[in-house]
Amino acid sequence: MVMTTTSTQVNPVLRTPPATPAAAAAYFSASLAFHADVSDVAAALAAGGDPGFVVLDSRSTAAWDQGHVPGAVHLPTALVPEQADRLLDRSVPVVTYCWGPGCNGATRAALALAERGFRVKEMLGGFEYWVREGFAYETWEGPARRTPDPLTAPAEGGDCGC
Repeated sequence: MVMTTTSTQVNPVLRTPPATPAAAAAYFSASLAFHADVSDVAAALAAGGDPGFVVLDSRSTAAWDQGHVPGAVHLPTALVPEQADRLLDRSVPVVTYCWGPGCNGATRAALALAERGFRVKEMLGGFEYWVREGFAYETWEGPARRTPDPLTAPAEGGDCGC
C-alpha cells in the first residue's frame, strides 16, 4: 500500500523545511571546525611525524586503563581547569574524546579547554568508535585491537569514500 501525503498530513522530515544552501554551508563548515572523525584522527596519527594536534582522553583513570588511543594525553574533564596548562601547549590544537556518541564528556572537556584559550575539536564517536573501526588501542595490560565492526567501517580496513 502506497501512502500519499494530503494537505492534513505533513512529512515529518520536511515539517521543518531544510535550511537555505547558504545557511547549510555555513552550518556544516562550522561543524567541521568543531569536529573530527575517528578515521581522520587515526589516519593523521598513522601518517607518522607530528600530526599537528594532540589527542586528549577526558575519561576517568579506570576508563583510561581499560583502553585509550595510543599517544593520547589523559586528562579527565574535571581536572582540566587545574592541569591543562601543565599538560598541554596552547599553540597545539587539542582533539578531545570520551566514551562514545552517547557521552558528552568530550564536549565538556572541549568547552573547558576553549574557555582557557585552547584551540579544540571533538572526536566524533569517541573511544567506542575508535575500537569499533578496528584501530589499535592501549590498555593497562598492553596493546590491543579488535576486528572492525562491519556496521562502522569497511571490510578489510578499506576507505569508506567519505
